[in-house]
Amino acid sequence: MIDSRTKKVSGVSKGRRTQAERSEETRGKILEAAVQVLSTKGYVGFRTQDVAEFAQVSRGALMHHFPSKDDLLVATLEFAFGGATARGSVRAHHSASVDGTLQALIKDSQDFFFSDLFLIALEFSAMARRDPESSVAIRSVSRDTRLPLEAAWVESLIASGVPEAMAEDLLWLTNSIVRGLAVRRLWQDDRVRFNRTLKRWREMVRVYIEQSGASFDPQK
Repeated sequence: MIDSRTKKVSGVSKGRRTQAERSEETRGKILEAAVQVLSTKGYVGFRTQDVAEFAQVSRGALMHHFPSKDDLLVATLEFAFGGATARGSVRAHHSASVDGTLQALIKDSQDFFFSDLFLIALEFSAMARRDPESSVAIRSVSRDTRLPLEAAWVESLIASGVPEAMAEDLLWLTNSIVRGLAVRRLWQDDRVRFNRTLKRWREMVRVYIEQSGASFDPQK
């Protein structure tokens, strides 16, 4: 049972949050809301007022943290990509067998490429091609978050027993296969077939590594 003294201490502790802590909490709420709005409405339908309402903050509070719509969009993409990278990094640092590591890589790749975040990234990429001067630099955001994660997966593959000369190629091939299946959803969303295809890929990798061993030549 919590007595009155505990309640009092708890109340004092809660009241001692600094202005910086409260500001960071508000910023986090805004970014989480912005991800939701961007996921459901896309760039064209993205309105800062909707974000403020979803986050349950005033328009003034939102403008204090993000003075312009583009400022909010860039921060939202960095927040969303950063979250995906953090989750992937945790998975990548749990080395297991080659097949176990490859299975974890496939799961992480699916979580990213089959998500609304990837569709958002494609939308911004298309926008950047039409407007090279766009302030929403999706390429740099993608590069700064995805490349470090890919490096972590390469290390994990090597630690699991994949020949070092083969690890990066295996990463590229795996991500390309998953990404291709994600795009295929536009005309055929067959998850059972997708999973069967990815299982076949894992089997092929296992056999190939067993047969190639130390003789693997990255130039061939």
